[in-house]
Amino acid sequence: MKSLIAVAALSLTLAACSTAGRLSSADKLELYRAHAGAPQQDLQYFGSLNGWTELGDSALAVWTRPSEAYLLELRGPCEGLAYAPAIGLTSQMGRVSSRFDKVLVRDTTGGPRVPCFIGSIRKLDVPALRASEKERRKADIAEREATT
Repeated sequence: MKSLIAVAALSLTLAACSTAGRLSSADKLELYRAHAGAPQQDLQYFGSLNGWTELGDSALAVWTRPSEAYLLELRGPCEGLAYAPAIGLTSQMGRVSSRFDKVLVRDTTGGPRVPCFIGSIRKLDVPALRASEKERRKADIAEREATT
């Protein structure tokens, strides 16, 4: 019985450690906002994304190239964004506009895409964002080492 309790306590400790240092979606959104420029009307879109990161239910970052990213804040909550396997963007003539275009969230069952209207587009300072994320990881490692 004691070994079962010890195993359970160890499992809980490891689970707590594995989530320590992870930013919540709200914290990630604040980090991305801190590294975003002024709102702009649109962005150039080459027909596919290099990557994307959900930042809660009403914002996401999209990478159009490895070193070029934008913060898209939506006009309201976007159902399924947090667990979507894929997204897409609507565009006209190679441009995604904050007034007219949408983020399309693929349903996890492969069903229809749910449209989410883009409220604002802000270009991200990718080098500064990556540097801040690296600093945060170093601080988290130092904090964990100090507590062990």
